[in-house]
Amino acid sequence: MALSMLLPRIARANAAPALSRATSPLAFARRWASSSPSSSAQPTAEDISRLKRLRNIGISAHIDSGKTTVTERILYYTGRIKEIHEVRSKDNVGATMDWMDLEREKGITIQSAATYAQWGDTNLNIIDTPGHVDFTIEVERALRVLDGAVLVLCSVSGVQSQTITVDRQMRRYNVPRISFINKMDRAGANPGRIIDQIRSKLKMPAAALQVPIGAEDAFEGVVDLLTQKAVYYKGARGEDIVYADVPEHLADAVHAAREELVATLAEVDDEIGELFIEEKTPSEDQLRAAIRRATIARKFTPVLMGSAIKDKGIQTLLDAVTRYLPDSTEVKNTMLDLDRNEQVVDVVPYSNQPFVGLAFKLEEGKYGQLTYIRVYQGRLEKGQFAYHVKTGKKVKISRLVRMHSNSMEDVDSVGAGEICALFGIDCASGDTFTDGSINCSMSTMFVPDSVISLSLTPKDKNSPNFSKALNRFQREDPTFRVHVDSESKQTIISGMGELHLDIYVERMRREYNVDCVTGKPQVAFRETATKRAEFSYTHKKQSGGAGQFARVIGYIEPIDPEQQAELPHEFVNNVVGGNIPTNYIPACEKGYMDGLQDGFMVGHPIVGVRMVLQDGAAHSVDSSELAFRLAAFHAFRESFKASNPRVLEPLMTVEVSAPIEFQGNVLGSLNKRKGLIIDTETQEDYCVVSAEVPLNNMFGYSTELRSATQGKGEFSMEYKRHSPVLPNVQEDLIKEYQKKLAEKK
Repeated sequence: MALSMLLPRIARANAAPALSRATSPLAFARRWASSSPSSSAQPTAEDISRLKRLRNIGISAHIDSGKTTVTERILYYTGRIKEIHEVRSKDNVGATMDWMDLEREKGITIQSAATYAQWGDTNLNIIDTPGHVDFTIEVERALRVLDGAVLVLCSVSGVQSQTITVDRQMRRYNVPRISFINKMDRAGANPGRIIDQIRSKLKMPAAALQVPIGAEDAFEGVVDLLTQKAVYYKGARGEDIVYADVPEHLADAVHAAREELVATLAEVDDEIGELFIEEKTPSEDQLRAAIRRATIARKFTPVLMGSAIKDKGIQTLLDAVTRYLPDSTEVKNTMLDLDRNEQVVDVVPYSNQPFVGLAFKLEEGKYGQLTYIRVYQGRLEKGQFAYHVKTGKKVKISRLVRMHSNSMEDVDSVGAGEICALFGIDCASGDTFTDGSINCSMSTMFVPDSVISLSLTPKDKNSPNFSKALNRFQREDPTFRVHVDSESKQTIISGMGELHLDIYVERMRREYNVDCVTGKPQVAFRETATKRAEFSYTHKKQSGGAGQFARVIGYIEPIDPEQQAELPHEFVNNVVGGNIPTNYIPACEKGYMDGLQDGFMVGHPIVGVRMVLQDGAAHSVDSSELAFRLAAFHAFRESFKASNPRVLEPLMTVEVSAPIEFQGNVLGSLNKRKGLIIDTETQEDYCVVSAEVPLNNMFGYSTELRSATQGKGEFSMEYKRHSPVLPNVQEDLIKEYQKKLAEKK
């Protein structure tokens, strides 16, 4: 590593040693108590000891990377389950964490499932999350409440589209991660290439802590680079760990991999960087401490490897979780003090503080609504009262349980840092609960916009279960939205993809006995302006008595596309001199918002447009809020038509993997759907094609891909952005919309 890069950092470290993320819990408590509205009482030694032995972790990855299989092995080796069952097993039992019938039939995880286990003297709260992009909200809300994560990667496919999405979510919530390269027994397994992908695609410094002994069907175990011992997994289920000397033929590879580990750590950790410059060899303890510091600071991810299906590598992964991922005291969480103008204050993660908890997931159980809660501060006890911050209501905690997939265990109390579930609490996902002594709210989670809609009609129009099911699903899943179309009077459901909506339609049939007919999928188009357009509109109406008069002058202009994610629309008031009385300005803004609701080209919402009000006129008798609201609405409509408007459609990032002999068929199928090929990568006998394709062109693609690849191809897609449609497509959409309007007349 370049000396010039290291010297300034070491000089800084020598001048003023930085406060480590691994500072003692007592120091954290003292520092946080000074800035928190909570009690400043010191934590007990017992509570500190409990928190130091607690890990809240999630298992996340791209679909089919083996997350649920890894979780099943973790539960087996920690003694939570006595038998192992596979995701797609022939015994019709299925993996413990995939408890829904739909999950077991389709072989995918649909809902995140929570459990707890014990490894050595460390308690683990584990959440297994879905890998399919349609259920990304499950990953989002799990990572919102977790302190660390295990990112599972396939040894052949490596970093895929949903891996990048999960990486983005981990960064959003500042979650440190350990990377686990699974499926080392697969043909074409290449851990070195996967580590390079973590560095290049995820932009995260990474290095292996292990070297595999054999690969593909000859995979036997790993060599631990820190202890420099070979680790073999013997016994019927790999439960017997045998340590041995490093095989002679791997001695050079082990030496090179350890050197690479030290060099990578030297770039992200000052202590190892100093030793590296002085050409000293760090000890095992120094390396472990550096790995922990860099991992918790999210500057580095240690990489382990194994094969969950072959029962290899899981115990060493659990050791890494306890050694390198943070406990609750080493993660900084914040909340908003509502009594002090939403001032951001730190959470004090100890049980002797006032209670603060976040409801992050809802589920309908046989005993009513089940609410999953992460206790951030204080203690939650059975029989106590909690305050729902949003509504101000006081609720009694009548039953408190810890979850193990879909089974539960009653407990009397849970301390700070724990995850539990409550019954009979009326709330929504993302709500905060306190004990009433402090008025604080946790920040909510990010909820992506829906990209696809379907019309839904129950076969039995009089069934009360139809609305009951829709209300429940909306409460459970913030990305599942329902509205009634004002013109057609049809019920429209919106979600993250075809599979997402199909699952809910199927759940309505199974859980509520409501058969539904679905309409053609509707894409969430948007309309936008592409150039500035002036407006000067006068609204006059006289019909005896007081009339209506309002005049507005100004312009509309497009908002920079890079700002549209945070600022989809903006109203600017530049009126001076009181030509429009200030009490009518809000009415003008309401008229502008009315115009955004339904576009004038194809009837979809308008985004990315700024309205600037510069001048106007009012009448002392005839002007009113209604007059100015109507004037602003019509002014916006007229100027929007003059702004060279465009229709936008959702553009999806599509990743297709198929055997290399079908590469031509895959490229042809994407080109036919007007896809833009971004990248083509060849991995052994497989090819991976990345493309950007309009969502409107992707319906029915799974059937076409199966037939083009003899059933061997698979694809995933996720929303990237909205982009303008082709001119001929825009014309067709406008004609279709005009025809629909004419039919209604």
